[in-house]
Amino acid sequence: MNLKKLTQEELELMSYDDLAYALLSENQHQMKIIDLFKEIGKLINLPESTIEEKIGDFFEILTLDKRFIMLDDGSWDLKDRHVQDIIIEEDEEEINLDEVEENEETKEEEIFFDEDQDDNDDNSDDLKDLVIIEEDEEESNF
Repeated sequence: MNLKKLTQEELELMSYDDLAYALLSENQHQMKIIDLFKEIGKLINLPESTIEEKIGDFFEILTLDKRFIMLDDGSWDLKDRHVQDIIIEEDEEEINLDEVEENEETKEEEIFFDEDQDDNDDNSDDLKDLVIIEEDEEESNF
């Protein structure tokens, strides 16, 4: 889209993000947000006071619009001009699922309760008759 070919009325009907997209596309370079918004202001004849009042809203618009990206230096550009490097780090140790399952099996414990315990005895310690037997001990007793 060539902004110079649009009428003033067409420019004024465009949203700020569409105007920013067109400006960045035509200029072929990144811009600071204030410079970009001032260019938009010139295109649609916004007074300087309005630019100062609405710069926060313009920032929010660019932030939410997936076509734009804010660069490290604070300038804005079109996202499709920038490749994002995705780094996938692999763990040095591979996890063997068979070993994990085997370890989990050996850690299981059985809990036995004394059935003769009086449930109504408020003074007794609930855990005093608790016996924990690991599987290894259980197998060796038989």
